[in-house]
Amino acid sequence: MKADLHLHSIYSDAADTIEQLCRLSVERNLTHISIVDHDMTMHIPESIEMAKKYNLQFIPGIEISAFDFKRNRPVHIFGYGIEAKSEHILGLCNPLQERRHAHGMWQAKKIIEAGYSLHLEEALSYAKTSGILFKQHIMRAITKAHPDTAEYKQLYKELFGNGGLVSEDIEYVDAFEAVKAIKADGGLVVVAHPGQLDSYELIEELVALGLDGIDLIHPDHDEIDHAKVRALAEKYNLFMTGGSDYHGVYSHAMDLETYCINEVPQQLLEKVVK
Repeated sequence: MKADLHLHSIYSDAADTIEQLCRLSVERNLTHISIVDHDMTMHIPESIEMAKKYNLQFIPGIEISAFDFKRNRPVHIFGYGIEAKSEHILGLCNPLQERRHAHGMWQAKKIIEAGYSLHLEEALSYAKTSGILFKQHIMRAITKAHPDTAEYKQLYKELFGNGGLVSEDIEYVDAFEAVKAIKADGGLVVVAHPGQLDSYELIEELVALGLDGIDLIHPDHDEIDHAKVRALAEKYNLFMTGGSDYHGVYSHAMDLETYCINEVPQQLLEKVVK
C-alpha cells in the first residue's frame, strides 16, 4: 500500500489532467490516490473513470477553502468519500467559486491596466476545464518562469503578495459550515496541512462537530508539525492522512516520494470507489 491523498488537477488550480495524474501515480507505484480539487466536485466522475483505467484505488475528495473567523486565519478542510452531486457541499462551494472567478477576472483586468504583459485569453485557456480563473492561471500567462525562481517569486509578490497590486482576497466559507456540509453529505472530514496554516487551535472545536482526521504528511510540515499532529490524533482519536499537494508545473520542486503514506486509514479504505 502506497498512497497520495492530496493531488490537484486541471479542474482547479493545477496543470495536469486527470489522466496525467493517474499516469504519474502509476510511475510512483502508488496504489491509492485522492484528487481533492479546490471547492468543487466536477473532477470526480472523470477521476473515477481514469483510476479504474489505470488500476488505482480512488477515494473521491475535495479541499474546501474555509476560514477560521474566530482567529482570523484561513483553514483548509478535506472532505473524503463524497459524491459529485453532494448537495450540501455544492450549496456551500458553488457561490464561493462564483466569487473566485469574478475576483480572478477583476485581478486580471487590473493587472492589464497596470501595464503588465498579460493576455486574458491565454489565462482563461488554462482555466477552461472548470471555467474558474485562479491566480495560478494568471501567473502562467504572464511568465513561464518556475515557481521556485526569483523571477516568479518577485512577480508574485508584486501582484498577489501582502500589499501587492491585487492582493485583496475573496470571502471564504466558515470552517464550521464546511465541516457540517461534508458530514451532511456522508463524507469524512480532515483538517488539511494544519502546520502550513496554523490550524492547530481549531482542532478541538471541530472534533465536537465530528472531525475524523488530521493531515500529517505535507511538504510544508516539519518534524515539529509531525509531533503536534500525532499528539492531536492520539488525544482525539483521529486518523492521519498525507500527500504531496501536487499542482504540476505550478508546484514547487520536491521529491514526490517523500510525501506518500504507506497505510491508508480503514475509514478511508471503506470510501474507495468500487
